[in-house]
Amino acid sequence: MAKEQSNLNWRKRLHEIIYEADTPAGKLFDVVLLIAIIVSIALVMLESVNPIGEEYKTELNIAEWIITILFSIEYILRIISISKPTKYIFSFYGLIDFLSTIPKYLSIIFTGTHSLVALRALRLLRVFRILKLARFVQESQHLAKALKASRARIMVFLFFVLIVCIILGSIMYLVEGADNGFTSIPRSVYWAIVTLTTVGFGDIAPMTPLGQFIASVIMILGYAIIAIPTGIVSSEIARNHKLSLNTQSCPNCATTGHVDRAIYCHHCGSKLND
Repeated sequence: MAKEQSNLNWRKRLHEIIYEADTPAGKLFDVVLLIAIIVSIALVMLESVNPIGEEYKTELNIAEWIITILFSIEYILRIISISKPTKYIFSFYGLIDFLSTIPKYLSIIFTGTHSLVALRALRLLRVFRILKLARFVQESQHLAKALKASRARIMVFLFFVLIVCIILGSIMYLVEGADNGFTSIPRSVYWAIVTLTTVGFGDIAPMTPLGQFIASVIMILGYAIIAIPTGIVSSEIARNHKLSLNTQSCPNCATTGHVDRAIYCHHCGSKLND
């Protein structure tokens, strides 16, 4: 019984260090991890520079193997420190951690996969936890909820824009014609999309006065349209009730984004760490 309790305490302590940034040990762990990620990415970049890669090939390879082994140990510790390992393994960060570790091992069998370790840059997303920017984590979750709630209106808006581009592209095809570069309706619709979004590549341009007038109207319309999706999402964000979230991770399912002073996980109902 005592041995089992000791094992649980060890896993709990390991979970607090690896998954959370609310303790000095947890913050130190994540800071060291980020430094290792940055160093690993720098090594890959240096290796891609031919003079450096050829001269220090052995040193760079040894350094990359050391970091890869450290990341492998970290990945294993993350699995054994959680009650339901599959929750972490198939989570967003779990997949990123796996994809950022496996390329070096694959390079033994397959050539050309070593450069894929640059995927480790995605692990820098953990900086939000390390710096304890709970406010930004909270706002990002509100934004995600607002986008999800607004998806129907956004789709209607995009459908409307597509219809406008088809109509305007068809008109420009009739007005300008093939002689001025509008060789087909799809190509004219492409021009309308580029113009409406105010990108303006300049590969196609209207030459007739009427075509230039229509293009001017489309450009002004483009600036007006930009504000519509912003307003849709902003109004949805304003409706959401803002809660104070922290970086605490559930020891059972690894779910994050809990409300301050929460006792139980909002996903699986397990008790959170004290």
